[in-house]
Amino acid sequence: MKPIKITAIIVFSLVLGACGGSPIKPDSTGATRGESSTKGGYYLDDGPGNISEAEIARIPDAVPRAESIRAANSRPYSALGQQYVPMKNYQPYRQRGVASWYGKRYHGNRTASGEPYDMYAMTAAHTTLPIPSYVRVTNPDNGRSVIVRVNDRGPFLHDRLIDLSYVAAHKLGIAQKGSGLVEIEWIDTRPETMARAAAANGSTVSSKANGVYVQVGAFKSQENADKLRENLQSRNLTAAGDGRNVPIQSWYNEDTYRVRLGPYMNRSEADQAAARINQSVGINAIVVFHQ
Repeated sequence: MKPIKITAIIVFSLVLGACGGSPIKPDSTGATRGESSTKGGYYLDDGPGNISEAEIARIPDAVPRAESIRAANSRPYSALGQQYVPMKNYQPYRQRGVASWYGKRYHGNRTASGEPYDMYAMTAAHTTLPIPSYVRVTNPDNGRSVIVRVNDRGPFLHDRLIDLSYVAAHKLGIAQKGSGLVEIEWIDTRPETMARAAAANGSTVSSKANGVYVQVGAFKSQENADKLRENLQSRNLTAAGDGRNVPIQSWYNEDTYRVRLGPYMNRSEADQAAARINQSVGINAIVVFHQ
């Protein structure tokens, strides 16, 4: 009867719901999320999927932007007998630990944020960081670094610090091993902080330049706003003339989601960005000033 008990425990662990009702994901090493393996194999039908090195190289990092923290993902919760208290406000956060990843077995499944999991997007799961939030993940063994958007909860077993999408893990050089040591740092995306960072990128910036934005759409539906934002990101239209990435945000006010890029260095740069977006996407992007 002992083998039966062990099997029952394993099955129970795999189907036990995490925060938001999502099943606990096995990692790509062939063990339940958090368990180690030295073989580097894949669990059942998990794995990297069909994508070339050239296609992976073209996938950009997540672009940090100001987003509202989801209240539904901010409540204390428990998983596998342990209590977790999500962080609600920005505070300096830097940790070193083991990262794992999950692949095609969970591609398309709902994440804790309600968004579908995309193994080819630069995303991650964390137990307590706000959803959504952005972190820089660095592999200290090879110096590679990526920026990912946290939109899911986990990992919950053993000493794993973060779960990465397949593409993020591949870029860091840990996908084939199944897991690896990383350092993560929470990126401050508060609007005032990002405005100061944008200003710091230029040699001469007036205080008025911090309020120059390009508005690309206004929607009653957050889903439509997110689709437009993702479209602009996929077309690399968040890059300014000097090559730096300009934050793109969905601001909610008066029952409307306004999708804006900025702040830009000055009115001239914003005009150029609006013209580039109008030509590429065919939408009426306009320059606005935000106080």
